[in-house]
Amino acid sequence: MSYQIIEDNRQVGVVETQCGALGVSVSGYYAWRDRQPSQRQQEDVRLLSHIRAAYQAGRGLYGSPRIHAALRQQGIRCSRKRVARLMRQHGIHSRRRPKRRVRTTDSRHNRPVAPNLLQRDFSADAPNEKWLGDIVGIWTDEGWLYLAALLDTYSRLIVGWAMSGYRDEALVEAALRMALLRRTISQTGELIQHTDRGSQYTADDYRALLKEHAIQVSMSDKGDPYDNAMMESFFSTLRAELTDQERFATQQAARTAVFDFIEVFYNRQRLHSSLGYHSPLAFESALLS
Repeated sequence: MSYQIIEDNRQVGVVETQCGALGVSVSGYYAWRDRQPSQRQQEDVRLLSHIRAAYQAGRGLYGSPRIHAALRQQGIRCSRKRVARLMRQHGIHSRRRPKRRVRTTDSRHNRPVAPNLLQRDFSADAPNEKWLGDIVGIWTDEGWLYLAALLDTYSRLIVGWAMSGYRDEALVEAALRMALLRRTISQTGELIQHTDRGSQYTADDYRALLKEHAIQVSMSDKGDPYDNAMMESFFSTLRAELTDQERFATQQAARTAVFDFIEVFYNRQRLHSSLGYHSPLAFESALLS
């Protein structure tokens, strides 16, 4: 390992000085350099190239478990520990950076609220049984931009979403209308939509749209984010893998990035551990095949 450290930093300092600092001989270092790599080392080099490709395909967001799963899907056989070792040795790690937050729920209203039909049971046997909805704020240099999204608990697919500079009823209604255009739902009241008690979701026009499509209404208990935990998990993913990683100069730049994240990456490419390391669309497609 000492020889590898010297090799990695060969352009930084004098070899003799580094050998002395690490307590190894100069002749030993050059003998190590001239030695032919072992079969194991050659395999590591090949595997590392696949790891780097999977890391780039995952937008620099995957740690060793998802990288390992991606390699297995490509037919590349290796252990997770080996992947983790190579990533650690070569400084390959998922990106994380904290950022600011904004409150998006205003439950200080006198409108009627729906009972909690889910009671934290997010399980579903098929698509379009349970949808979760919520709003998250995204900071830009032009001010806050808000994303409303609807998630199908069967596959974690984002079925509808919308963005606006205002966190109002029009925002959540636009997300719902997208979902209704994309999905064919039963008109017999089998679909439940669950949200918090925010004023956007209790608005008369929004409730009327749900009723028009025979969608049952469920709402979290007051001030309990765990009642909508799966939706909170998606927003945590969005923050960790996109909005906490970027600084958006304009709201349009943020809109473009969110579109790409949801429609190109999250729904179609991102591997979910809870889905057996399949993307949401691939998981739903497997149901139909």
